[in-house]
Amino acid sequence: MIRANENYLKLKASYLFSDIANRVNTFQKEHPDAQVIRLGIGDVTKPLTPELIKGFHDGVEEMAHEETFKGYGPEQGYAFLREVIAKQDYQALGADVSADEIFVSDGAKCDTGNFQELFAQDVVVAIPDPVYPAYLDTNVMAGRTGAYEDGRYKGVVYLDCVKENRFLPKLPDRDVDLIYLCFPNNPTGSTATKADLKVWVDYAIENKALILFDAAYEAFIRDSDLPRSIYEIEGARKVAVEFRSYSKTAGFTGTRCGFTVVPKACMIYTQAGEAISLHDMWHRRQGTKFNGVSYPVQKATFAAYTEQGQAQIKQRIDYYLNNAAVICQAMDDLGFEYVGGKNSPYVWVDGDGRDSWDFFDLLLNKAQVVCTPGAGFGRCGQQYIRISAFNSLENVELAMSRLKEALQ
Repeated sequence: MIRANENYLKLKASYLFSDIANRVNTFQKEHPDAQVIRLGIGDVTKPLTPELIKGFHDGVEEMAHEETFKGYGPEQGYAFLREVIAKQDYQALGADVSADEIFVSDGAKCDTGNFQELFAQDVVVAIPDPVYPAYLDTNVMAGRTGAYEDGRYKGVVYLDCVKENRFLPKLPDRDVDLIYLCFPNNPTGSTATKADLKVWVDYAIENKALILFDAAYEAFIRDSDLPRSIYEIEGARKVAVEFRSYSKTAGFTGTRCGFTVVPKACMIYTQAGEAISLHDMWHRRQGTKFNGVSYPVQKATFAAYTEQGQAQIKQRIDYYLNNAAVICQAMDDLGFEYVGGKNSPYVWVDGDGRDSWDFFDLLLNKAQVVCTPGAGFGRCGQQYIRISAFNSLENVELAMSRLKEALQ
């Protein structure tokens, strides 16, 4: 008899964004003339920039000629892309990352979800709350948790991120093995200083723990004092893996490309305490389970690092950050407390005691604006909503006008 992985049965009935889509679809069926503005899911709305499109075209053109055609490429990515990533994203910051420590992939979501395969089933996992759901759900699927009760899974060490601690997780009060961190944070938009990250790096070194650091939104950082990589922190190469994505940086949500950095100095351990190279394990995993990112996509990604590509991408990100500023101004005018919106495309709004799903329904029904209810990111998000800046300026301004009319 073929048997199921019953850990999947522990998962909540449906995925957060599916719940949102179902509610919006129901609303639109009941109100077919309503013009709904979506500021929920973090999907970009602006097209790829000209330099990136040129890179795509160049890559496709090469595939059309025998002398430049590419078949299977290296699973870890073409050297031309890995080298420019190492130089511009890390070495320019003074971070010691080499090209052969970079693994190009089809996105940070896949890598953060897949990376937990490398660890023993009984490792103790620490996850912030609120949190991007994929971190938690993939560990549930792997069998590292107990049942879901009262909004949380047994066996997980939850790191509460609340207003009182600047929405930054505090060190756990028990030993943990695997730590998930994300800055600028999804969903709260909060940012961490070098001193904040140094606390976690020191903890990981002392406890032989590992940090999985999601830096998917680092390109939105405009404050030069904030770190863009965990490898700007002394000692991080020994205890941290970093994930990055071009989805928001270069508008690749429909194109799919990202990368993971696994330093050669980073070790994990056998039951007997023998050190094993995490870099070698991930390399072996990718060689077995992943066949690489398509050549035209990697050519387009490389174009993002040219002088023109960088300028065009910065312009796009500035556009979304301006949208975030419009949202922040509206929240100020309405008197709502919030975090994010600066150095981040997300604004995390305190609903002033409202249940987050009730607040979601209120905005949908009264303003025809879609946000994301904070409860979908964890128990600590219960009274919050997340508003995304990924839309057109015109739609964001109209949405904020509607919110003011509905809530004042």
